[in-house]
Amino acid sequence: MISTDIHQAAHLLKNDAVISIPTETVYGLAGNIFSEKAIKSIFNLKKRPLSNPLIVHIGNANQLEDLVTQVPILAKKLMEKFWPGSLTLVLPKKDIVPNFVTGGKDTVAVRMPNHEQTLKLLNLLSFPLAAPSANPFSSISPTKASHVEAYFGASIPLILEGGNCQKGIESTIIGFENDTPVLYRLGSIALEDIEHEIGPVNIKNFEEHKPMAPGMMAKHYAPKTQTITTDNILESIDFYKNKKVGLLLFNQIINSENITHQEVLSFNSDLAEAASNLYAAMHRLDRLNLDIIIAEKFPENQLGRSINDRLKRATASTNTSYVFN
Repeated sequence: MISTDIHQAAHLLKNDAVISIPTETVYGLAGNIFSEKAIKSIFNLKKRPLSNPLIVHIGNANQLEDLVTQVPILAKKLMEKFWPGSLTLVLPKKDIVPNFVTGGKDTVAVRMPNHEQTLKLLNLLSFPLAAPSANPFSSISPTKASHVEAYFGASIPLILEGGNCQKGIESTIIGFENDTPVLYRLGSIALEDIEHEIGPVNIKNFEEHKPMAPGMMAKHYAPKTQTITTDNILESIDFYKNKKVGLLLFNQIINSENITHQEVLSFNSDLAEAASNLYAAMHRLDRLNLDIIIAEKFPENQLGRSINDRLKRATASTNTSYVFN
């Protein structure tokens, strides 16, 4: 059920239910971090690997001290600049944070979302929420309540309607190894903007078996339709000219009779607008029974780098599934 009733949402969460909540990045599948029942439900609904940590969402920055043992100076600088917002910090956890939330690791990923409705909800609760993206593991992330409903239907009791997600791709994740900042996931805050605040950041954003943070596995964000990326869109169209082809493009339509449908993410060549529109366009293409989706590679800078990361993982392959028993 799609609803705007945050009090009903709070009631369900207080009773160990899992619901979907909006954020500025993507819709999340949310549950009380201290409820093993709720966290098991999240893993089972998503068919998510148990080693893949969940992000903990808090309603105000003061709650961070309840969850972590220390906050490096550079982390504080990032919080001052980007919270509330689409920045997740990976920090040493206190014992109160359950291991089933962190994938058994001694760190916890935390963020304060920048969505008015969800902040109100979080501040109605006495506990933080774990809230990975509200999609089956490795599928396209949801940026509308209707995307969540299409994935889970009546399997969850409530989807909190919060409009279309403004940023459109997941949060940027930063941790610290020997006091050195490390980027674990490219996201809706550009690497350049992070480095402008704290200086050079190491990039360590692929880990298949024991990821430090969400979004590090090779297969993610993938349509059911076969999808490829290309540097030469016209050459790829010609190669697949006998197929039912859909295009995912940056800033202009391609004139070709060999195309069934095309999605342009920003006619203004605005990378933030393109990121905001990415997943919704992928959902539309995936519903068209195409033979193949051809995605144009984006400029490898600013949010173009984050979009390319999503496209690269969307075209990876895997056949692994997991269930929390």
